[in-house]
Amino acid sequence: MRLLIAGGGGFRVPLIYRALVSGRFSGLVTELVLYDVDPARLEAVTAVLASMPGNEGARLPVHATTDLAGALPGTTMVFAAIRPGGTAGRMADEKVAQELGLLGQETTGAGGISYALRTIPHMLDLARLMRKHCPDAWLVNFTNPAGMVTEALVPVLGHRVIGICDSAGGLVQRAADAARVPLPEGRLDGVGYYGLNHLGWLYRLESRGRDVLPDLIADAGALQSFEEGRLFPQPFLAGLGMLPNEYLYYYYQRDAARRAMRAMARTRGETIHSQQQELYPRLAAAGPDAYRLWEEARRSREEGYLAEARPEGERRNEEDLAGGGYERVALAAMRALAGGGSTQLILNTRNAVAPAGKAGELEPHAPAPATATAPPSQAAIPGLPADAVVEVPCTVTAKGAVPLPQQAPVEPQLGLLQRVKEVERLTVRAATTGSRAAALEAFARHPLVDSPDLAAKLLAGYEQAFPALGKIWEGGER
Repeated sequence: MRLLIAGGGGFRVPLIYRALVSGRFSGLVTELVLYDVDPARLEAVTAVLASMPGNEGARLPVHATTDLAGALPGTTMVFAAIRPGGTAGRMADEKVAQELGLLGQETTGAGGISYALRTIPHMLDLARLMRKHCPDAWLVNFTNPAGMVTEALVPVLGHRVIGICDSAGGLVQRAADAARVPLPEGRLDGVGYYGLNHLGWLYRLESRGRDVLPDLIADAGALQSFEEGRLFPQPFLAGLGMLPNEYLYYYYQRDAARRAMRAMARTRGETIHSQQQELYPRLAAAGPDAYRLWEEARRSREEGYLAEARPEGERRNEEDLAGGGYERVALAAMRALAGGGSTQLILNTRNAVAPAGKAGELEPHAPAPATATAPPSQAAIPGLPADAVVEVPCTVTAKGAVPLPQQAPVEPQLGLLQRVKEVERLTVRAATTGSRAAALEAFARHPLVDSPDLAAKLLAGYEQAFPALGKIWEGGER
C-alpha cells in the first residue's frame, strides 16, 4: 500500500513512521510519501526517520516531495495533517481571541473557527486533486478542526473521507483502565460515546453486561488516576453522570481556563512556535542525533498539553507522555479500510447509520444542505442531522466507516451539540461559498463568544492577521 502524508513535514510524522516499521502495523505500508509545502521541514523530518533506532533506512521506502499532483497517482491512502499558516497562524488564532478577553485555544471557540476558515479551502484543493489523480484512494483526516474539515470534504469525497482524533478514544481507554475493564482489541462493545470532535461524553462503560461508569464516577480515588477524572470536580461529574472529553474543560471551566491562559507568560501556540523555529534547523543538521532531539522535544510538548487545566507543578502521567494514541487510531483505520479486517474506532463521520453515498453526489463547493433533524432510526446521534459529521464509535471495513447507534443525548448536552453543530455548518458554508455573513454569524453563535459585537471584532482581527481570508469573501455568497 502506498501511503501519502499531506503535511509530511509535521512534528508528529515520526510517530506514524515508528508504528509502520515495528509492531502490529509493520508491513501495512510498502511505500511512504511525505508531501509538504516546506522543503526545510521535509528535510528535518526525513533526518529524524533516518536516525530512528533500529531503522536502517531500507525497511520502508520514504520519498519526500513538494509536488502534490505528481505524488498522488498510484496512492492508496492519504493521511492529512496540515496546518496552513504554520505555528505562526496558531499564535494568531489564540491571540486575537485572548486580546478580546475570550478563550484563546486553537480548536475550541473563536480560534477553532479561524483555523477552519483558512484550512478548509486548502483541504478542498487536496480533495479535488485526489478525485482527479487517485479517485479510489481513502482520505483519513487529522487536519484540525477535524470535525469541521471532514464535514467540508464529504460533498467532494463522499464516504471515502473519515476524520480521526485520539482524544475520545484516549478517554475511553483511560476510563476503562481506571475501572479495570478490559477492552478487546478493535471492539467497542458496551462503550457509549456521543459528540462532535472535541465535544463529547462517555456515557456508558459496560463490563459483563453491567454499566460500571456510575461506580467509576463515584470513586474519587479512581478518578484521580487519569486526566479527565482530574480535570473536573468529582461532585460535578456525579451530577453529570458522564465523563466529558477533555476539551469540555473549556466549556465547563471557561473562566478558570481563560484566567490560567492569560496568566501564562506565553500562549501554547507561542511556546510551540518558538520550539519548532529552533528545533527544525537543528534536526536537519543533527545526523544520527536527530531522533534523540526530536524525542526530547516531543515529550516536552506533551508535558505542556492542557497545562492550563493542571495545578502548577503537576506532571502528566507517564503513559500520556509516551505517545501512541494519534498513530494507533490512524493506522487502525487505514488497515481496516485497506481490507485488513473490520475494527471499531471512535471516528468523525456522517451521522447516518446507513453507509454514505458515493463521492460526487454533491458539487465540490456546494454548502451543506439544510437538512431537518433525522428520525432516531436513521441517525447515530438522535437530534442531529443525518448528514452532519459527528464523533461516535464506528465499525470500519473496506467499505468505509458506519457509525453505531447511540443513546439520545438529553439536555443540556443535546442543546450544546445542536448549537455547536450549527456553528460548524456556518463555518463550512463561509469557507466553501465565500459568505462573510456566515462567518460572522458563526462567531456570534458560538457559546464561547455569544455576542454579535465580539463576533465583528473577532472577524476583523482575524482578517487583519490573515489577509488571505479577504480573498475567500471576494465574489462570495452575500
